Amino acid sequence: MRGASELARLGLRTTALAVDRYAAKGRGIVVLAYHRVGALTPMAVDLPDSLFAEQMHLLVESRRVVRLGEALRLLADPRPPKADPVVVTFDDGTADFLDRALPVLGDLAIPATLYVATAFIDEGRLFPHEGRPLSWAALQEAVDTGLVDVGTHTHSHVLLDRVDADTARDEFGRSVGLVHDRLGVDAVDFAYPKAVAPSPEVDRLVRSTFRSAALAGTRYNRYGATDPHALARSPIQVHDGTRWFQRKLDGGLGLEDRVRTLANRRRYAGATT
Repeated sequence: MRGASELARLGLRTTALAVDRYAAKGRGIVVLAYHRVGALTPMAVDLPDSLFAEQMHLLVESRRVVRLGEALRLLADPRPPKADPVVVTFDDGTADFLDRALPVLGDLAIPATLYVATAFIDEGRLFPHEGRPLSWAALQEAVDTGLVDVGTHTHSHVLLDRVDADTARDEFGRSVGLVHDRLGVDAVDFAYPKAVAPSPEVDRLVRSTFRSAALAGTRYNRYGATDPHALARSPIQVHDGTRWFQRKLDGGLGLEDRVRTLANRRRYAGATT
């Protein structure tokens, strides 16, 4: 079964690569989405330390990494810069961010945005696959490096296509409030849990609460034509290695993401978080 799954994935990627070759080459900013580092679980988004370090060195060599705030400023201008920037982001707030990812980011001076689900941090609640959460002290240590910006991922990682505006408002208020009270920073950027798009009423609330919001979409964000509350992010997985990682840096493999998004609609149909 595993072999069949790997063959199917390779076939999809090969098809996605062919589509990329025939598509018109565009310009824009790529936002990378990481989850875990250390290969401590069988999750596809839990990268080995060596692979993560190799990818970060590739980014340094490219000289393209910018903070999310700078990327948003550039996206508002229809005139592209000389080189297309890349933004590094992480989801959730597991302890491996401090233990394994941050040392690499710090050594290479790579800035990153960490979207935290604050209930897990505040209550010491485990993430799936026994994911140990960061503590507030650890998160403060990360912020103090000057490289880490903190955004929110809701309070309890609730999927926002199946809650009303009042529930979403409470989720946002608790998350933003905790980040401000515990860290003294304003969480102005948001990432949708599991990249699931919201209901129209929650979308309006997100736009009035945050400066940006991130969804799915393995592609570049176009200059002067990107909705900052619907940012596309390219999820990085173990099987990307370096070859497919470089394709994602160029805004490629969009077809793969579209297929994954369709599959996730069924996969998360009965879920709430």
